[in-house]
Amino acid sequence: MDLPVMPPVKPMLAKAVAKIPPGMLYEGKWDGFRAIIHRDGPETVIGSRSGKPLTRYFPELVRELEDQLPKRCVVDGEIILVSADRLDFDALTERIHPAASRVRLLSERTPASFVAFDLLALGDRSLLAEPQRERRAALEQMLVGIAPPLYLAPATLDQELAQRWFSQYEGAGLDGVVAKPLDAPYGADQRVMFKIKHERTADCVVAGYREHKSGPVVGSLLLGLHDADGRLQHVGVCASFPMRRREELVEELAPLRTDATDGHPWADWADESAQARSRMPGATSRWTGSKDLSWVPLRPERVCEVAYDHMQGDRFRHTTQFRRWRPDREPDSCTYAQLDEPVRYDLADILRPANPA
Repeated sequence: MDLPVMPPVKPMLAKAVAKIPPGMLYEGKWDGFRAIIHRDGPETVIGSRSGKPLTRYFPELVRELEDQLPKRCVVDGEIILVSADRLDFDALTERIHPAASRVRLLSERTPASFVAFDLLALGDRSLLAEPQRERRAALEQMLVGIAPPLYLAPATLDQELAQRWFSQYEGAGLDGVVAKPLDAPYGADQRVMFKIKHERTADCVVAGYREHKSGPVVGSLLLGLHDADGRLQHVGVCASFPMRRREELVEELAPLRTDATDGHPWADWADESAQARSRMPGATSRWTGSKDLSWVPLRPERVCEVAYDHMQGDRFRHTTQFRRWRPDREPDSCTYAQLDEPVRYDLADILRPANPA
């Protein structure tokens, strides 16, 4: 491979802001795997955000990329997986599997799509130093006539339309809006863009914690919500505490460690059959490999309020942020019923095929 922009490339990033800023290029914030495609004739590499290749996991995309993209180009975008009328991140994570036979099966059973939103190189020309507006124009011209499962990300200069997208797109599984400065060059591994995400709050049961990688202090609180049958389901974690607060939490939660395993709703987390029935905090992760996922059980008697952006299925999609303890709430009252349900929005109305050449 001999391209003007060679792999690996760390993608341009975004910093969080509270409101959609004016005077920029706006796109939906896709919920998938960030991917930079390098194609040089018969060679195609799909690079991840960390720089590790994803090529072997998506053979069906490699075929489409080689059929539809120019012979020499570098494209930034997102690998997504569509179920019914919305994005399905859980199904997408299943595509990362060590067995080649499983990869082939899933490529047929749950094929992925690719949404392109930036162009880093075309032919022998690097576009990294070109402003966003020119890279977008070149990308649009390059992808005229592109067909599913490859898509050009919808974009607009209209701030009011971007605000409508912010409200509507969540119903299709997207998690906000991205704003890109029109005159900015491509800043690899730099937070040049802006992301605007939804924030809501929920009251959750604290049923355990994981220790921090630095030592015996709290790394993250393990959160639970009761389902319709009254079972406490593991829905995510709350983290990002200052170190002093991590130390304080160990002492604060110490009384709840006494007899915590007696009748704990997640006591069977080590049982593989139980893992198949529901998400347990000790589940093996294909992303962390041998990383220690052990946890400290607590009697599920305390409730905290957390901020979250959106749900993926029956759990929080991202790490939540601690807001406050809720001594006025009973753990049994912490159910899924309190959560907002976005108005459904058909993903097909977003992922429209490009106009034919």
